[in-house]
Amino acid sequence: MTAIEQTEAARPRGTRLPRRARRNQLLGAAQEVFVAQGYHAAAMDDIAERAGVSKPVLYQHFPGKLDLYLALLDQHCESLIQAVRSALASTTDNKQRVRATMDAYFAYVEDDGGAFRLVFESDLTNEPAVRERVDKVTNECAEAIRDVIAEDTGLSRAESMLLASGLGGLAQVVARSWLHSDRSVPRDEAVQLLASLAWRGIAGFPLHGTEQH
Repeated sequence: MTAIEQTEAARPRGTRLPRRARRNQLLGAAQEVFVAQGYHAAAMDDIAERAGVSKPVLYQHFPGKLDLYLALLDQHCESLIQAVRSALASTTDNKQRVRATMDAYFAYVEDDGGAFRLVFESDLTNEPAVRERVDKVTNECAEAIRDVIAEDTGLSRAESMLLASGLGGLAQVVARSWLHSDRSVPRDEAVQLLASLAWRGIAGFPLHGTEQH
């Protein structure tokens, strides 16, 4: 059950929940408010009301609004990192790896909770702690892709990181553009189009020890 689903299930005021369940419920409520209103317009009163708890209960778990936001970022940044790593590990066929990685980004932005907006469209990127987390997810996803490129092509880590950053950035920006265009192209088709573009580029680098793919 996701944090938002737990929020829906536990919203009636006065229900006593185990601490972990309450924390997840509060995170779900905070996510709904932050996604809908942005960080600056959101208020702890709004989050407490959405969760169906009193403000003192909210403050028992999170000392302030920034603490809530950072907890959500930690959760959802890690979710994308793991999705990209899983995509890369899902096959040894590099063409399918590219497609699986592109699809991981599309699945991430398509999630109903809209968590990607907190990560990639935040109105708080001037806050160092937020910037650190956004940079971390970008870098760790690129590093996961880099390791595969370096191993398979024999390119240096620096060269591989440039290519990986390009692939990750392409996937993230295009996936968001696709979502904001009201998904006029079906997801599978959109992923295939992007994967074909990315593969035509990366396939130009021969596998290590061979002359061509």
